[in-house]
Amino acid sequence: MQGDNNPLNGQNLAFIEEMYARYTEDPESVEGEWRTWFDEIHHQAGGNGQAARLGPSFSPSSLFNPPGGNGSADSLSPMAVRQDKVDQIIRAYRVRGHMLADLDPLGLPREQHPELELSWYGLSEADLDDKFSANTVGGGPAEDTLRNILARLKRTYCGSIGVQYMHIDDVHIKHWLQARMEETQNQQSLTRDTQLRILTKLTDAEIFEQFIHNKFLGAKRFSLEGGESLIPLLDQAIEEAGTHDVEEIVIAMAHRGRLNVLSNIMGKAPDQIFREFADKDPDLHFGGGDVKYHLGYSTDIVTTSGAQIHLTLCFNPSHLEFVNPVAVGRVRAKQDRREDQEHRRVMPLLIHGDAAFIGQGVSQETFNMSELFGYRVGGTVHIIVNNQIGFTTPPESARSSYYATDIAKMLQIPVIHVNGEHPEAVARAITLAMNFRKKFRKDVVIDMWCYRRYGHNEGDEPEYTQPLMYKAIKKRVSVRQGYLDNLLKLNELTEADADEIVKARKARLEKALSESRAPDYEYQMDSGRGLWEGYLGGADEAVPDVETGVDKATLVRILEGITTVPEGFNIHPKLKRLLKARAAMATGEKPLDWGGAEALAYGTLLLEGTHIRLSGQDAQRGTFSHRHAVWHDYKNGRICVPHNLLEDEQAQLRPIDSPLSEIAVLGFEYGYSLDAPDHLVIWEAQFGDFSNVAQVITDQFISSSEDKWQRLSGLVLQLPHGFEGQGPEHSSARLERYLNLCAQDNMQVCNVTTPAQVFHLLRRQVRRKIRKPLVIMTPKSLLRLPAAVSPMEELTSGTFKRILPDQGERDPKQVKRILMCSGKVYYELADARASMGADHVAIIRLEQLYPLRMKDISEVLAPYAPGTEVVWVQEEPMNMGAWPSLRLRFGEQILDRHPLRWVARPESASPATGSAASHKMEQELLIEQAFAIT
Repeated sequence: MQGDNNPLNGQNLAFIEEMYARYTEDPESVEGEWRTWFDEIHHQAGGNGQAARLGPSFSPSSLFNPPGGNGSADSLSPMAVRQDKVDQIIRAYRVRGHMLADLDPLGLPREQHPELELSWYGLSEADLDDKFSANTVGGGPAEDTLRNILARLKRTYCGSIGVQYMHIDDVHIKHWLQARMEETQNQQSLTRDTQLRILTKLTDAEIFEQFIHNKFLGAKRFSLEGGESLIPLLDQAIEEAGTHDVEEIVIAMAHRGRLNVLSNIMGKAPDQIFREFADKDPDLHFGGGDVKYHLGYSTDIVTTSGAQIHLTLCFNPSHLEFVNPVAVGRVRAKQDRREDQEHRRVMPLLIHGDAAFIGQGVSQETFNMSELFGYRVGGTVHIIVNNQIGFTTPPESARSSYYATDIAKMLQIPVIHVNGEHPEAVARAITLAMNFRKKFRKDVVIDMWCYRRYGHNEGDEPEYTQPLMYKAIKKRVSVRQGYLDNLLKLNELTEADADEIVKARKARLEKALSESRAPDYEYQMDSGRGLWEGYLGGADEAVPDVETGVDKATLVRILEGITTVPEGFNIHPKLKRLLKARAAMATGEKPLDWGGAEALAYGTLLLEGTHIRLSGQDAQRGTFSHRHAVWHDYKNGRICVPHNLLEDEQAQLRPIDSPLSEIAVLGFEYGYSLDAPDHLVIWEAQFGDFSNVAQVITDQFISSSEDKWQRLSGLVLQLPHGFEGQGPEHSSARLERYLNLCAQDNMQVCNVTTPAQVFHLLRRQVRRKIRKPLVIMTPKSLLRLPAAVSPMEELTSGTFKRILPDQGERDPKQVKRILMCSGKVYYELADARASMGADHVAIIRLEQLYPLRMKDISEVLAPYAPGTEVVWVQEEPMNMGAWPSLRLRFGEQILDRHPLRWVARPESASPATGSAASHKMEQELLIEQAFAIT
């Protein structure tokens, strides 16, 4: 490019340098002649025309000899061409160096990458002793031989640590990582005390596993052997956290290595673990409990720096990664309680398996939430115990990506790969990770490569499917022995020192085993302490109901407050009608609809000091536009939460629009509820059927945590439900699934019909001291049905009614049939009765479907003559809805005095028809059958 077409002509060199900097960061942002010129220079310098191959130290001025020449690319100097090639190699090591890193303890060969070969750039060994500029490589001289430059890069990026970070767009993060790695060459000089601590932790890990293996022959323990470096890694993470002002760490992990972590990190007494292996206390777990390698624990420790840190290891079933959002939700609750807006004082640490991390979609969902306002926790430290295998599945059958960690590259965060057989490299990796989290408040991933010494469990035979891998594993000495051998070579300690550590550890475990076998041993349950003091689980009937009414003056004040637009705020014109309607409710001109009653429930709780967290897809507005908990200024977009402006000193409503996720968001809210017993925590599905996607969270955590782990939760699930001709999926929240999970008063399932009822129900959830998950089948069409309203007087006294008696003044003696129903269908039955003049039919509403109180049912049915038929009426097909559960609980009769039969849609594989016209026909037939005399 010469003459008038040369961009150098008449241009200042500093401007060209600026243009080039833009080009290297984003080539697409540079257009026209500048882009063509830079590409051509690169091509002539021996590249392939791709801007990504240009080294960061390249300067356009270095390509012209002499400086200030005529600006022609033809004057390119040979040295400049060679320097450009070296700069390209430097960048290639930063991008690809991890592919040559010594990561695999089993020493399996890794593919060589051509971009890390001299020949790729037209260089050879003859160039190794020539000097080049190295001022962009940290920790060394500004000029050095190519041999030395490559040696520094290999030590940094191709040793026992390999780091992926060049995908990060933020240059500040990228340069911060680059400086810390290259200045130290990813090496760390440890003191003798630190080395001794690492050896001690490795000894703890190894001796613990061997002790259980020998004392409890054939017992499953999901051994950590092969990955023992996890224990010093966690120990170092906690020590680092102590210097970062972290006060609490919430840990979550699957079952592999959990017992080791419980003992050697959490400090759970070995005698208690041994007692669980011996299974000597069946009376404590009759019909419940969980296996020992799913259990959690909490404890307080003091680090060597004197910091006090509370550690929590979450209980976790066998669904592996699904505990991730639960743990992160717990962290957010703890941070909110501390008003830790910078998210510094509580930290999540998640331990993953390689196959599950990449294989289960909840990992991606949890990553996606990490930077969202309602779910941010200031960075999660992820540790992957990379066994290089699933149950029996090798990586080539388990993922399409090169690394198990490639899912993490969706975020702008580093991925640190490290050889788990090199404990000091592991220590360097966790130090870098912890400092990164402290600096940038983002997630960070450590991928610790190791192996399973045994199969999936200790009774497995791994050589059935991985004969070559396990032949290699059998040849490996333990991680502890390998580290000890290295320390002995360096004269850092003696065999006697190491033997003393082993002797002390074995003696401690022998003593604990003896104590666990004592006939008077008392098993210590880890539950019901601290924040949960005073809250109850157990039987619903054992906890009395409470008054949930609120005086009228307070209700009016709340309605006036949430309908008053702040000065200068431009409310959307269409919202003015809603505000006018709610203002009319305050004056008594209009009765309360569902949205008004819900808003009053929130407002009263806020004034009483109860914080409310409401999340879900479109939760701020409400899927059906009934809530509008957040206003958006029509002109400038600023937001207002009117509920938070009621008083100067009040609790806060936190309405959060969630990402398009059910599994991770519901898991997060469940986790939040575990550390917020005094809050009202609600997850709302956009449509009720969306909860299907989160079934693991419901089955494995919400419905069973009290029975398995003695852990209580007051989480509320609001699931829009009702058959209105919207097709198979958006009709049913699968009520039957929740009722099928109900037993031992584990949760509450309600399908309420009036605004007053939802007001009292939400308040009851907080005001009673019992804490049980609450599932509400919330309405859609009832949100605006003129008949589905309540006078304000019904909110000023009383409490939630589990069953509503027949409305009207009909004589019970004249009643020939009792219709019992739940939810929306009540209003259709009531309309039909009125139009038919069927005063011989009573309609009773079962508002709480579980737990059922027979006393309440008996009181409502008492006025009716024995033998009067009860007909359960539901919109759902007969194999769905509440009927299967009710039939199971009642049998052929209710209270041995009322015959019971049903009216429902016919048995079906799909919840509802996709035709609105067909739906209408079905509904009419359903109502006819309900009133037909047999």
